[in-house]
Amino acid sequence: MSLVHITVFGLVAALISASRNSRRRGWGLLAGSVLAVYWLQPATPVRHFDFWLPTIALALTIFVWVATHRKTSFSVRAEILTALVIAVLVLAVGFTRYLTIGWHLTQTRPPNALSILVALIGLGLISFLLLWIRRKSQLGLWLLASIILGLFIITKSDPLATWVSSVARVWSGQLPELASSADMSWLGFSYIALRLLHTLRDQTTGRLPALSLREYVTFVIFFPALTAGPIDRAERFVRDLRVARRITAIQAVEGVTRIILGLFKKFVLADSLAMIALNATNALQVKSSLWLWVLLYAYAAQIYLDFSGYTDVAVGIGRLAGFKLPENFDRPYLKPNIVAFWNSWHITMAKWFRAYHFNPLTRFLLRRKPKLLPWMVIFLAQISTMVLIGLWHGITWNFLAWGIWHGMGLFIHNRWAAFLKAHSHLLPPSLRSSRAVKAASVLLTFHFVTVGWVWFALPEISLSMNVLGRLFGM
Repeated sequence: MSLVHITVFGLVAALISASRNSRRRGWGLLAGSVLAVYWLQPATPVRHFDFWLPTIALALTIFVWVATHRKTSFSVRAEILTALVIAVLVLAVGFTRYLTIGWHLTQTRPPNALSILVALIGLGLISFLLLWIRRKSQLGLWLLASIILGLFIITKSDPLATWVSSVARVWSGQLPELASSADMSWLGFSYIALRLLHTLRDQTTGRLPALSLREYVTFVIFFPALTAGPIDRAERFVRDLRVARRITAIQAVEGVTRIILGLFKKFVLADSLAMIALNATNALQVKSSLWLWVLLYAYAAQIYLDFSGYTDVAVGIGRLAGFKLPENFDRPYLKPNIVAFWNSWHITMAKWFRAYHFNPLTRFLLRRKPKLLPWMVIFLAQISTMVLIGLWHGITWNFLAWGIWHGMGLFIHNRWAAFLKAHSHLLPPSLRSSRAVKAASVLLTFHFVTVGWVWFALPEISLSMNVLGRLFGM
């Protein structure tokens, strides 16, 4: 989000929360979120991609709602009205094509209105097909989950993204030789995918609350949290959505203060540190181990301030809109062990993978026969969880290595904690609780995480190994 986006979103959120009418507030949030999906999407070299990618995100959201919604007090008429409002908003974005340059909501000129109308009719027919499939079996749920995972893999894999770009270029009459993975820059899809998968999974387990189409679409593409999270849960989000209350002066001050703090973190501190933070270029230019550590420390600070800054902005705008979004960071670099770090870094993502991968996998491994030893279950669950979190950022060898690095760290800490518990007599309580031990634990954890950022910051394994060697004088 740019400063313009943040300013407009803050004003829109404040205007929406000024209404006591829950219905009017709901429509305002829906319209604002739908339009924001298009406005935030960056331009791509592939013609009209900055229109079609947000449209596909909206379509997937509606498809998932069709496949998971339950018959409740929400009337069919109200749901049809919501679908029509979304269609009108999409068409309105398309009609900006006929305005002068600078008045398009998308970054480039949208496609012609006829192609948009045909696409909307096609999406409507697919929705009716999903509704029919749902009455027969659970096939629709699995099909949608597979499509979402497939699209996610494409966007995170450079070869696949490049191939899709070349196909899209041929379709739009452009040169396929110019295709690049950057053409598949789909803003917010990583977070949208997790929200959609969360609701598909909760539907199969019976935990998904009853949501109207308007509520569900607003939850998935809620404009303050679209680009950088936090990853909210449907049942928590809908509680705030259904309560129409004007924010107090204190809450408004809290929201604005949080936004200002986030802007300072991101645009002042993080962007300044980015000039000296470790990257593929300066990693080869710096010869001194000492200066290489300076670059790495700068990167550790920059990535935290950048990410937590955007989270502060999202939480602040959400506060102005009357929502108390979940926190995503809690002083992670001051934690005494790697488990505590992951309980305070990107908290909502860690909780998501814990709930939908780590816990189910652990239960499965404990029930299977022949039974595995407890330490083997922990090892497999922790390594696979962190590998998935790494690959969620991008399907590359470096992100895989970063996931393994943290998975091994969590496993070693687990074994160390189990050892201390079984041999508590070796360390007297006074030593365990001493300030020196706590300070050493924080310092060790911080440096373990910081050294791990080498995998995250650089694009290639060979370069990362080179940097790691030079950091330690090898």
